[in-house]
Amino acid sequence: MLVAERQQKIIELVNIRKSIRVSELSEYFSVTEETIRRDLEKLEKENKLKRSHGGAVSIQEEDLDVSEREITNVNEKRAIANAAAELVESGDRIIVDASTTAWYMAKVLQNIPLTVITNSIKVSIELSKKDKIEVISTGGRLNTKSMSYLGPLAERSLDMYHVNKCFMSCKGLHLENGLSDSNEEQALLKKKMAEQSDQVIVMVDSSKFGVKGFSKIAPLSKARQIITDSKINSGVKTRLEENQLTVHIADFK
Repeated sequence: MLVAERQQKIIELVNIRKSIRVSELSEYFSVTEETIRRDLEKLEKENKLKRSHGGAVSIQEEDLDVSEREITNVNEKRAIANAAAELVESGDRIIVDASTTAWYMAKVLQNIPLTVITNSIKVSIELSKKDKIEVISTGGRLNTKSMSYLGPLAERSLDMYHVNKCFMSCKGLHLENGLSDSNEEQALLKKKMAEQSDQVIVMVDSSKFGVKGFSKIAPLSKARQIITDSKINSGVKTRLEENQLTVHIADFK
């Protein structure tokens, strides 16, 4: 097993188990405990997990309050949002989800003729300041944690529309398991967003690679482009490109 493959598997195991010991990983991969410690040190620096005494614990986001999500990986998310906004052209019809990255994207979108469908209250408010952008809200049940609309009404509202681009984030992007989220209702709505779009553009920071969220959104083949940060593992980037995905690297400071 290649080093990159072992490290990705470590991330998966930590996220499934929530915590795991160095001795367990050493036995599982048939390598020394020192090798595992080096792996964990590297993965912690990449914000993929957190080391603990004698092992590692998961840092996978659950359904956090929007205020908590706004202070997680801020520089990466802003850079990704800027890169995403550059892919939007005058006359586009787009769907934007309720992720923090989508909110940052709304802030930097040019005031050009667009139609934007979103389930996010914060995105709607931000875009209301731009008079050339038509904003359509999905409606639905209000989730106060994410300040977004969810549920059957939100999903049914999307049946009325077809767009050329969908911009979404997710809690996990896995080469085999695809796109996933920690919240079932979010996952179902994002699945519907993807179905109503010509192309899906996924906005994820590098900490999301190798993660399997609780609820599956769609297979990786549903995505057309991925925007991420420069911390992405080179092996993962190669695998994504082998799957006919365009990978954009957003620089950040």
